[in-house]
Amino acid sequence: MNQTAVPAMDGLFRTPAYLVDQQAMIENLEILRQTADRAGCRVLLAQKAFSMFSVYPLIRQYLDGTTASGLFEARLGHDHFGGETHVFSPAYTEADFPEILAVSDHLVFNSFNQWRQFKDRALAAGKQCGMRINPQCPTQSTPLYDPCTAGSRLGVIREAFREDEMDGLSGLHLHCLCEQGAEDLAIVLDALKQRFGDWLPRLDWLNLGGGHHITRPGYNLDLLVRLVRELREAYGVTVYLEPGEAIALNAGYLVSSVIDIVENDLSIAILDTSATCHMPDVLEMPYRPRLIGAALPGEKPHTYRLGGPTCLAGDIIGDYSFDEPLKPGDQLIFCDMAIYTMVKNNTFNGMPLPDIVLMDDQDQLRLIRRFGYEDFRQRLS
Repeated sequence: MNQTAVPAMDGLFRTPAYLVDQQAMIENLEILRQTADRAGCRVLLAQKAFSMFSVYPLIRQYLDGTTASGLFEARLGHDHFGGETHVFSPAYTEADFPEILAVSDHLVFNSFNQWRQFKDRALAAGKQCGMRINPQCPTQSTPLYDPCTAGSRLGVIREAFREDEMDGLSGLHLHCLCEQGAEDLAIVLDALKQRFGDWLPRLDWLNLGGGHHITRPGYNLDLLVRLVRELREAYGVTVYLEPGEAIALNAGYLVSSVIDIVENDLSIAILDTSATCHMPDVLEMPYRPRLIGAALPGEKPHTYRLGGPTCLAGDIIGDYSFDEPLKPGDQLIFCDMAIYTMVKNNTFNGMPLPDIVLMDDQDQLRLIRRFGYEDFRQRLS
């Protein structure tokens, strides 16, 4: 979507709103399906990044199932997507485990303590069981998002790997990447073979986790295909990939409006969109989201700091420059806002959650969900 304003929707469209571009998602899904067919692997939707289940009927035409990080995501995938339901949790609880068993196909454990605790029930229920491992191969510059960073709680390191307790485990799971390319996967696989290579021939399946930016322009698809084929041919395993971002990469927008302009050493535009509430990764990562029609500070004649309407002093999206001065009512469209943004938003300060709107390939808009006061009120009492 290159336009500076979204199509009208007879009064139903308001800001802030997440706008999901169905055609852009289809283009991503076609890349994923073609890559999976070439590599001979299975691809799962990681719901932790994107769980807009109204488009699950579309996604399941291309992918093989879902992955979940706990009971509620597992239920969502089982009930609305179908196919295979894979679940990994750093620690399962006794309270949740019976229902997780009822809706899952593959269960991945994070420690041998948990494996001993739940092994008999999982195997008696006929589940495929695996262990998450940590090849201790950090490849990222932001430790917050690196499961292989020193002291990580995620995955069993080789020194803690209990070969005498592998009976009943049919696969291994590793997740080491975040918005990365196949070149980083190659580095991780070298570490995997070095530390766990003796176990690979004994497996039925190997899950390479998420973080594969497969649908990003310039991603080396040929290298990914070659790496997966080599694993399959060398070890006879079924290979799984579970991307989240790649499904809806560049397929979502957050549409915002300017409420007011204030001056304090620089011009500040207060929006109806909050960084801390509606795009929290802007502060956590941190990063500066792309804004249609805007540029870096000073590149265009009029520079503004864009901030949200909450009381948090740091509720700042970033500094941008524009061709024309901003004024109340102007519409701003932030890019790549379907993944993680929607699943991590919150109602701090009583901020309303943005509407969720789907745009089809004819630019027709459909309101998927509108949130109101009751959604806020019922959260805490």
